[in-house]
Amino acid sequence: MILSDTDLLEYIRSGRLVVEPFAEEMVRENGLDLRLGEQLCVLRLRSRVLDVNADCDLSEYYHCIEARDGSVVLEPGDTVLLHTMEYIRMPNDLMGFVELRSTFARLGFQMPPTIIDAGFEGQLTIEVTAPPFPTKIRVGTRFLHVVFARLTKAVSRPYRGRYQGQRGVTLPKLPVDHYYGFKYPWATGILKGAR
Repeated sequence: MILSDTDLLEYIRSGRLVVEPFAEEMVRENGLDLRLGEQLCVLRLRSRVLDVNADCDLSEYYHCIEARDGSVVLEPGDTVLLHTMEYIRMPNDLMGFVELRSTFARLGFQMPPTIIDAGFEGQLTIEVTAPPFPTKIRVGTRFLHVVFARLTKAVSRPYRGRYQGQRGVTLPKLPVDHYYGFKYPWATGILKGAR
């Protein structure tokens, strides 16, 4: 079930869903608008292989900065990590679908499918590819829209992952987990056709 504006306000006023800072203007017909934070990390083009299954220093692969003069400037086609001003604490019976606001999509911004898990808390870090022209966005601009869905039952294992409690842009945390604890899943036949 998708939550309406009335449902969202009930969740927020009761404290089951926490959004800080919060203003009622953020609540839309069937979702919540979130605003751009002040940090930005640009992915750098590198020829060195990054092994996602090993612990490594990611500073070579990202250039992270704070917004200047209250805004961020994205160069054409840049892939960047941005974050929300809002810190969210999800209850165990809701999840969220995160999308760009329509205006940004129409300008040519792109973002991969992103969800907020039940039990997650923190500011959101999202990946965005800039349009084919330089773009300036002020910190505090409403740039994301989250649609919340009520689960049929509260989850028995709420999110407790490595990104819990994150603030600002959070870079990937390596190494990534192996597939269900198997060292080489393609050798065990679990992932047929994976290689």
